Amino acid sequence: MIILIGFIIVLGAVIGGYLLEHGNLAVIIQPVEIMIIGGAALGGFIIASPMRVIKAVISAVLRMFTHKSYSKNDYMDVLLLLNGIFYKIRQQGLVSIESDVDSPRESPLFTKYPSILKNHAAIELITDTLRTVMTTTIAPHELEALIDQELESHHEEAMTPSHSVNTIADGLPGLGIVAAVLGVVLTMGKIKEPPEVLGASIGAALVGTFMGVLLCYGFVGPMGKHLEFIATEDLQYMNVIKVALLAFIGGGAAPKVAVEFGRRVIPGNMKPSFLEMEDIFREAKKA
Repeated sequence: MIILIGFIIVLGAVIGGYLLEHGNLAVIIQPVEIMIIGGAALGGFIIASPMRVIKAVISAVLRMFTHKSYSKNDYMDVLLLLNGIFYKIRQQGLVSIESDVDSPRESPLFTKYPSILKNHAAIELITDTLRTVMTTTIAPHELEALIDQELESHHEEAMTPSHSVNTIADGLPGLGIVAAVLGVVLTMGKIKEPPEVLGASIGAALVGTFMGVLLCYGFVGPMGKHLEFIATEDLQYMNVIKVALLAFIGGGAAPKVAVEFGRRVIPGNMKPSFLEMEDIFREAKKA
């Protein structure tokens, strides 16, 4: 929703300013120019991208319009989930969570937090890490390196739509010039026409440059940046899980201490206080 508001502000500021200067709106409405620029940008994107990237970009752009940033509650939920897992392991042994790890959607531990179950990457990080520990004798430093590589790979994949959209944005001003040059070529064929006809034709040609620059800096470029923020938020969320898991599994910390390690790396504006977490743990025990 916030993105649509941004689109409206960009259009309102640009078109509103143009109209306040008594500009003729009909002059800048050039469907053919939009077709040339948009079609060339789409074609270039398809040429540059394998099918998996095209699908990833479409999915990411659609997600962008419905995406909700991680809230303090989201971080508290994942800390509570990890705390429950750690306590169960501490009290009943590592084997006790085998069924939870194999079927998280049927696990009493995981089903308390439906928002986390929707986050496939987070669930895979938790369950795959616990499976690795249950089935191997991996050393703590090797486990950390393994998780780091997984997060790096996940982040690179998540950044692919952002890079692709930014590449499209970078090409739009040039494609606007292409449309403008085509308009000038058409204008040269009307050189014998009256000045008012030539003026309208040149104005229509220049709209191509205007469209390319506006689309780049007003719409597509900011969309690429937004996709980058989403990927970074996902990485921050996964990093909290990583730190808590390594503190408990690799460092042998007590469940509460391991969760505290995770809490400490939550971004500042989303980080619950130590006392808030204490109150939540107390309520969870009562439940």
